[in-house]
Order: sequence, then structure tokens, then C-alpha cells
Amino acid sequence: MVDRIETDVVIVGAGPVGLFAVFELGLLDIRAHLIDILPKVGGQCAELYPEKPIYDIPGFPVVTGQGLVDNLMQQIEPFHPTFHLNEMVAELESLGTPEAPRFRVVTSEGTTFFCKAVVIAAGGGSFQPKKPPIANIEAYEGTSVFYAVRAMESFRGKRILIVGGGDSALDWTVNLQPLANRLTLMHRRDAFRAAPDTVNKMRKLVADGAMDLELGQVVGLKGEAPKLEAAIVRRDDGTTFEIPCDVILPFFGLTMKLGPIADWGLNLAENLIPVDTEKFETNVPGIFAIGDINHYPGKLKLILSGFHEGALAAQKIHRYVYPEKKLLFQYTTSSSSLQKKLGVAAV
Repeated sequence: MVDRIETDVVIVGAGPVGLFAVFELGLLDIRAHLIDILPKVGGQCAELYPEKPIYDIPGFPVVTGQGLVDNLMQQIEPFHPTFHLNEMVAELESLGTPEAPRFRVVTSEGTTFFCKAVVIAAGGGSFQPKKPPIANIEAYEGTSVFYAVRAMESFRGKRILIVGGGDSALDWTVNLQPLANRLTLMHRRDAFRAAPDTVNKMRKLVADGAMDLELGQVVGLKGEAPKLEAAIVRRDDGTTFEIPCDVILPFFGLTMKLGPIADWGLNLAENLIPVDTEKFETNVPGIFAIGDINHYPGKLKLILSGFHEGALAAQKIHRYVYPEKKLLFQYTTSSSSLQKKLGVAAV
């Protein structure tokens, strides 16, 4: 029997921004179900970067990707959200009017929702790592070549080669260096796209002799697959040399694909969804986009920006869910009713 679920809001994506949207909606007595194609909550933070330190979440000098997800799950527990994991939205049909939206949402598993608003918090859509053009690299993947760090301890005592010049490459260089037998960072040029503070930390490690920095491009792998012995590197002048290593971590970014979202009748701008920054609503009334998947002038792809977007979207969604009810803005620090929802004693 196909599940038929009546709810206020369907959130597409259970990453940090989608999870915080549950909190903002819950404060307004709005029920939410979340759909995610991954087998667990947390999005990229949990799937690709569970142990990666994050430094720009307000109130947390440092928190790991999984730590942030765990905290968000604890924060939204009072609102009892329902998760539908390993499912993807296959159909979305508008049944209402611009003034009173209503949607029918069907997942790949046949679960059918009827709701008054849809929040797209799907990051960049589905994602997969960009792989370097190295012959036979697939034979080493999962044993010697990794595109994400899911458990730092598994790299202890290994000779690690990190390839890339962005935030992920530099962040993991700094964080894995203490665990490695020897760590080498390789980039095509001596200029990096990472945060200046992280670049400075890396350069100090190089200056102190704690790690190596090489310029060039990996063109081949040496060793009987799946066990790696060395990477073959080509310099700009065409000469080659080898870097002994047990593990290679190429960080070349992610390829994003919108998937079925591209067929929902939304305006798109280079695979992103333009929104009105007053309420983060798309061109379709009742459909909102928050987090990395949306686009507007001055957009910053930061988790904290997605939190802000979710808060404003919730205010407009309240009008659709409770059209006859005036929304009175309240602070959680001073509202006894909000504190009661959160299960804390009124201050």
C-alpha cells in the first residue's frame, strides 16, 4: 500500500540547512517531513566531511561536520520531524493557487505527500567528486585513493599525498599532518584558493619541515592495485618524478546535478534556483529554496547563510499554513510559549 501523508511542509534535503528549517518551522507550529536520497541525515557534512572541522558556525569556535549534524538533530528533537531516507522526489504537482498553494509530492519509493509548502534544501542537488584524469585510478579507489575523509584515524601512520589547492585540500592537510607518517601537498601552482589563515598554517608546517609541498600534476600511479606505492608527477617543464605514498586524497571539488528538481517548472540560473531574498521563495508560490541550491545577488555559500534563509522562509510559510492567523514575532529568550515548545523551563 502506498503511503499517503498529509503534512504542512515537505523539506527536500536533510543536510544542516534542511535540519535547521525544521527548527524554525517548529517554533511556528508547522509540521515537516524531510526527504533525502542519502541513507542518513546530514548531507555533505555527514557523507563526505564528518570529521572535517568547521570554524564559522556562530557560537562554536570549532565543530566537526558530524558534530554539527548531531547538535542540529538534538535541537529539532522537540518537533519530532519524520525522515524519509534513501528516497528521491520523483514527482511534484501543484494543486492549489498562488494565494493558497497545495502540492502533491511523490518519492521514488511511492510515498505520497500532500502539503502547503515545499522547501528545497538540497545543497547543490546530487553530488559526486570530480576525479583526476589518471589511467586506472578506479582500481585504487576505496583502498588507496579516497575523495573524502570519513575517519581520520584510518590514515594514521600512512604516507599521504593530498592533491588540490582549495579549502578541502588545505583543511585536510593541516588536520591530517599530525597523524601521517609523512604528508605531501601537491598543487599545480604556488597559489591557493583556501582561507588565508589555513594557507599560513600549511606554509609554517612546510617551513618547519613537518610536511612537503610539491608543484606539479599527478599523471600516473605506481604499485600493484589496489595497493599504492607512489604517484608519478609531472612538472611544468615536462620532467617527471615520484612521490612515495600509501594514500592519495584528490580534492578537485564536486560535480553538482539538480536531477528531477530541474523539471519542476522553476526558473534556473546555471543549475541554481533564483529566489526573492525577502522570503526565499522561488517563482512558484509555495516552493522555497534555501542553502547552496539557491541564487541571489551577494549570495555566500555558507551554512550560516542557509540558516538565515530558512528563518525568513518559515515566516512566509506560516502565512500559507495559517492564512487566518496573524504571526507575532517572538524571541525564544523571552517567550514562555516558545520555551515550552522546546521543553525548557520558562526564564
